[in-house]
Amino acid sequence: MEEKSLQEQAVKGIAWSATRLWGRQLITFFVFLLLSRLLGPEAFGLVALASVFTAFVRIFLDQGFGAAIIQRSDLEPEHLDTAFWFGIVVGLALTLGGIAAANLIAQLFEEPQLAPIVRWLSLTFLIAALSSTQIAILRRDLAFKSLAVRSTVATVGGGIVAVSFAFLGFGVWSLVAQNLVGSLLGVIFLWRASHWRPGFNFSKRHLSELYGFGLNVIGIKVLDFFNRRSDDFLIGYFLGPVALGYYTIAYRLLLVMLQLLTGITTAVSFPTFSRLQKEPERMRSAFYKVTKVTSLIAFPAFVGILIVAPELVDVLYGSEWAPSVPVMQILALIGILSSVTLFNNTVMKAAGKPSWQLAIMSINMVFAVIGFLIVVRFGIVAVAAAYVITGYLLAPLAYFAVHRLIRIDLRTYLLQYAIPLVGSLGMVAIVMALKQVLGEALNIHLRLSIYVVAGAITYLAFVLLADRSMARQGLDYVGLIFPKLKLSRT
Repeated sequence: MEEKSLQEQAVKGIAWSATRLWGRQLITFFVFLLLSRLLGPEAFGLVALASVFTAFVRIFLDQGFGAAIIQRSDLEPEHLDTAFWFGIVVGLALTLGGIAAANLIAQLFEEPQLAPIVRWLSLTFLIAALSSTQIAILRRDLAFKSLAVRSTVATVGGGIVAVSFAFLGFGVWSLVAQNLVGSLLGVIFLWRASHWRPGFNFSKRHLSELYGFGLNVIGIKVLDFFNRRSDDFLIGYFLGPVALGYYTIAYRLLLVMLQLLTGITTAVSFPTFSRLQKEPERMRSAFYKVTKVTSLIAFPAFVGILIVAPELVDVLYGSEWAPSVPVMQILALIGILSSVTLFNNTVMKAAGKPSWQLAIMSINMVFAVIGFLIVVRFGIVAVAAAYVITGYLLAPLAYFAVHRLIRIDLRTYLLQYAIPLVGSLGMVAIVMALKQVLGEALNIHLRLSIYVVAGAITYLAFVLLADRSMARQGLDYVGLIFPKLKLSRT
């Protein structure tokens, strides 16, 4: 009964997480498309440079306390109060520090326009600190409905402001305003939706307990930052904001795809796995399921991006963004890998072994940064290639760590990818054949639509023929989300 209850909570959590993440990402991406038509690559490059700094600082906002709150089995009110007030102090200090450091950051990149951008974006540190504890509580309780509504309100509000500013000719400040307004709206709504309010029970003992777990989480985030953002830093430093703008367009699509395809299951899998940390057999079974489901969606999506990138960039952004095409195609390969290995990190963190994840990410970071330093002078395509090569070479490390924790079987693990891989290859064959037949005879929008529809039909037909149980399982999950619906599985 307990297992069924947890499964039901997890599936409903996935549904609301999907609403939150898909709604936010689709709205954000739509706004991004509009802005790409109104702003040039330099504007995106400048904000990307500023975000290298702001993204790094954000790592230290909650000191890893959010993850510690989710993971702890013996959570006390003092843990929450301590996390909140300590976060406020840290957020205020980081905001003041960002404002003070703005000129130095602008001088580093020799871009005077960066200074005011960094100053204004630094305000988001304090704004974010006001809601990090509430977010952790809701995630711990798998209460993703409130997070979904909050995220949608913030995204829509920020998007409206950004597009309005762009039409009025505010240029790069449209992107700055989007960040500020979205962050502020998110906090306001969350405080209205959340029942938890902080007390004044600050405790050194509880702070120490949170830090015991949180320090490893901070270390992981720092390493992940250098692994994911050092390419932005080096491109901006050596090649300038225009090249970074092209790279950002390609990388942005990768991030959107990852959020749409894996953000849902990773958001729910951590609290779910945390509840199963003392039951390795159930965790292993859940790990296989989530790996299979995610790969069924992610494989065709990223493979599809790889083969239709030229048409996709032209349709979405315009022909002036053509230099982003080869970068997007290469990054699609790392998207495939990232989408199916994210759960390795989730298992390590849920099992109380964030130090293992920290060690693995240290190795990844060192090799990635070395690779970027070697190839950055050869251009953005070379940087993307270095990212992919180092990722695939080091992927087995995380597998061996998970194997030690929950004793996954290599053959069973690899079989989770068999159907998605073969189906994706079949999809590639059909789409490439259509490209040869159609050439440029039709309008590019029509050609892209034909490729997407034909590829999707090919893949879905293969999956349903190869594994009929997936359809039945999908109906079961829908039944858990909407219990009043009576769905036939015959």
